[in-house]
Amino acid sequence: MIALLFATTALAYVDPECADLAAEGPPADYSEQGQQDFLLNYFAMALTFSPLHSPSPYASGHGSVGLELAVIPPLGCERRLVLSYTKTEDTNKAPVAPRPRLHVALPGIGKKQAWVPYVGLAYIPPVTVFSTTNVVVSTEVGIGRRTEAGWQYGARFHDTLMKTVAEIATPFVEGDPEYLDFYMGSTFGVDGMIGYKAGKITPYLALGFTDASTFFFIGDDNVVGNNLDPYQGFVAALGAQGRIKKIDLAGELYAAPGVIVTGRLRAGLRF
Repeated sequence: MIALLFATTALAYVDPECADLAAEGPPADYSEQGQQDFLLNYFAMALTFSPLHSPSPYASGHGSVGLELAVIPPLGCERRLVLSYTKTEDTNKAPVAPRPRLHVALPGIGKKQAWVPYVGLAYIPPVTVFSTTNVVVSTEVGIGRRTEAGWQYGARFHDTLMKTVAEIATPFVEGDPEYLDFYMGSTFGVDGMIGYKAGKITPYLALGFTDASTFFFIGDDNVVGNNLDPYQGFVAALGAQGRIKKIDLAGELYAAPGVIVTGRLRAGLRF
C-alpha cells in the first residue's frame, strides 16, 4: 500500500496538472532532501495508529471487531515535484487504506474497578496489489475511566510497523531492468484522552506525541534513501464514538502538524 503511494514514474515525467508550477521552477527555499523527508514521513504518519475510540471505549470483557478506513489525502503539486521541479512523483493512487481492527477491554482495576485497561490490534496482511506486497501491523494498550457524570479520562500507548517490497523507485531510462525496493516505516507514541458521554455518542479529544522512523532501500543501485528529519512531534485527534444496537461506529479528524491532516472512520460489531 505504501508502495502505491510512493511509486515514481519510469521517465522524468511532469503531470500536466503540475506543468505550470514546474515551469516556474522550485521556490527559493526548496530542498531536495526536505522533499524526500516529507514524503517518507507523510506515508508513515498516514497509517499511524490513532485512537478512533473514546478514552474508555468498552466495559470490561467487551470490545469490537471491524474495519477502519484511513483517508490518505492527495498531495498537491508542490509536494509531488522533485529533482528541482523536473519530475512529479505518483503519490495519489490510493485514497484510503482499509485496516481490520480488534479492541478488547480487560477486567477493571483499582477502587471499584473504575479503571478499565484495554488492548487493540490492527493488521493489513501481505496481499499483493498493483505488483506491491505490503504488511502493516499496529497495536495499542490503554486504560480509561468513566465517571457517573459522564466524563471519561484515559491514556494509551500505540505502535505501528509497515513494510513494502516492490519496484518502487522505477528506472529513469525506459527499458532498464526493474529491481525490487524495500520501504519500512514505524511509529510509536502516547496519547492523553478526555471525552464526555452524551447518550449513545461520546465525543473525545486526544493529544499526544508520536515518533516516526523510515528506511528506504533502492534495489537497482543499492542506495538507501535516508530520512534526515524523521517526524517527532505532537499529534491530535478529535472524534466521536457511538453505537447503533450492536454496531460500533467511530470517526475522527487526525493531525500531525506540518505533515498531515486527515480523517478516519471505523465500523465494527460489538461483543
